[in-house]
Amino acid sequence: MTDRVHAMRVFIRVVDTNSFSRAAESLGMPRATVSTTIQQLEALLGVQLLARTTRRLNLTAEGAACYERCVRIVADIDDLESGFHGREERLRGRLRIEMPDTVATSLVVPALPDFHARYPHIELSIGVSNRAVDLVGEGVDCSIQLGELPDSGLIARRLGSFEHVTCATPAYLEAHGTPKTLDDLAHHVAVNCVSVRTGRPCDFDFEVDGEAVAVKMAGFVQVTDEHAYLACGLQGLGLIQPPRIAALPYLRSGELREVLPQWKSMPMNVSVAFVKTRQAAPRVSAFVDWLAELFERTQEMDDTLTRLFRTARRPVAMSPRQVQPVRATTDSLDTRDEDTHEDEETASES
Repeated sequence: MTDRVHAMRVFIRVVDTNSFSRAAESLGMPRATVSTTIQQLEALLGVQLLARTTRRLNLTAEGAACYERCVRIVADIDDLESGFHGREERLRGRLRIEMPDTVATSLVVPALPDFHARYPHIELSIGVSNRAVDLVGEGVDCSIQLGELPDSGLIARRLGSFEHVTCATPAYLEAHGTPKTLDDLAHHVAVNCVSVRTGRPCDFDFEVDGEAVAVKMAGFVQVTDEHAYLACGLQGLGLIQPPRIAALPYLRSGELREVLPQWKSMPMNVSVAFVKTRQAAPRVSAFVDWLAELFERTQEMDDTLTRLFRTARRPVAMSPRQVQPVRATTDSLDTRDEDTHEDEETASES
């Protein structure tokens, strides 16, 4: 009988790749050996783990339960082994992570080469969705979550916050006018993003005198996907209110213009949640620490780039010692302007 831990690793890889051939290739093993290993594991446990058809593999009920147990057992073994070696060099094993689309595409995925360079022996299995995740039931090590965390007994670490930005294309604003007040939104249309949790279109959200104000927007198109939402906005189909981090490249390029900058959205907390029993796992801690550093570094970089962009866009009317207030153009792309006046900007800076 093959080594049981090795058999569990092979079984996990087959399930993750949904293929004997892909599992064999990734493990550097002959396909026949992978198949034999799974058969031996089934014989040892006395149950069928996989229902094989000509087109796909399906976990049996017993196979699904075995998979979750194997993931936890192998993870604990990896943590035990890594505990006796140097943290950076010997951390190894597999991490299952869930995160929202915006966080994955705008932040985490572009930075993964840095994580891999630091921890080359950690394998990441990243699920991208906005759904609620059962960390215990699904065997997930940690999940990045937006908004308030449910009272689920999880342990969470706050990473930062997201701000949504109200914006539209120059073509839309030229055709429909630029809203100056929240009341003006009644004369505009929006691309409506449907919440996957409630099944209803999300209202536009603003902070007024420290209070959250929700504004329902009319529109002729609704989407549930964040990429489609941003794409519809870029096609001039209406106002949109995406996360600023997702819209920032288009704001800087001029493809989108911010409107109503004096009314920001309510900040949305971003946290990473763990299962209590996984809080101290070395590789989980390493990933969470890296996430926290990534969020902090990204925030500092965005602030710096925005200041440089604003300086480059501002017309210089006089010498630095004689700078006078200048009028801001309607196509200003200052995405982090803290002034409360929309049409006037003070150009003096230290």
